[in-house]
Amino acid sequence: MSNRPVIITGPPGAGKSSTACSLAEIINGEVIDTDLLVEEACGKKISEIFTDEGESYFREQEEEAVSRALTLESARRKIISLGGGAILSARTQERLRNSGGAIVFLNVSIAHAAPRIGFNRDRPLLVDNPRAKWVALMKERLPIYQSMANLVVDTDGKSAREVAQEIAKAV
Repeated sequence: MSNRPVIITGPPGAGKSSTACSLAEIINGEVIDTDLLVEEACGKKISEIFTDEGESYFREQEEEAVSRALTLESARRKIISLGGGAILSARTQERLRNSGGAIVFLNVSIAHAAPRIGFNRDRPLLVDNPRAKWVALMKERLPIYQSMANLVVDTDGKSAREVAQEIAKAV
């Protein structure tokens, strides 16, 4: 098995964090969640960062978190779980492409995403009219997710463990 990182991306509700944890168990990897790196660096939750500093500040912090995640040393294989919008940054796209990592796009339909995320307040981009916003986000991001991915996994009707097993076989 190669030691290149596995980078998991996808929209809110695709199961990125859960899948990353399951994959780590299967391949004895280490999960690095870029949303958690942002929260640690800023000392507050992402929803608070959006409210207090705005989306552009958050995106700058997210770029730095992805860069840190890619350069962190690890004795085990890194599994990097990206925030859903991390791929919007051209600099981040370039870093991901140059990382040598396996970039996995977890695709999910609105029907399966909705129950997973409950469209709660911790997802600042989905606060007002969450279903319509999710659909709009996906319309904007889908071509980027697809162009970045080495592997696309449909998560509808699958547990995080099943998705992780599919990824482990492919990478």
